[in-house]
Amino acid sequence: MIAGRISPPPITATLGFGWVSVEPGQVVFEITPAEYHYNPIGSVHGGVYATLCDSACGCAVHSMLPAGAYYTSLDLSVRFIRQITARTGRLLCEGTVEHLGSRTALATARLTDADGKLYAQATSSCMIFRPGG
Repeated sequence: MIAGRISPPPITATLGFGWVSVEPGQVVFEITPAEYHYNPIGSVHGGVYATLCDSACGCAVHSMLPAGAYYTSLDLSVRFIRQITARTGRLLCEGTVEHLGSRTALATARLTDADGKLYAQATSSCMIFRPGG
């Protein structure tokens, strides 16, 4: 997807985020907040935070799976640390696999600005489906 040979999922276009890097067990997305991300109180909607964190956690897990295996999120816990607005500027969301088992995985995500200031933190458990299993 990063190389452009495979189309990204439609959610990336809907929310305007994309890949920065993918390595086994670690994925980084980027987003530049805009007013179309806003909730009625004039800041980025919590659902945008959650979607970025969920995507980073899930894709980090997916990066560790063999061909033909897939996952689904079992849960997502997001901690909203500080408000995001269009003035915040570019943010990075880094997902990291903390544990990969045969049936479940645990991943974390951190949403930060260019200076490393934390805006949200999340944990996610994923169920893994392996070929023939």
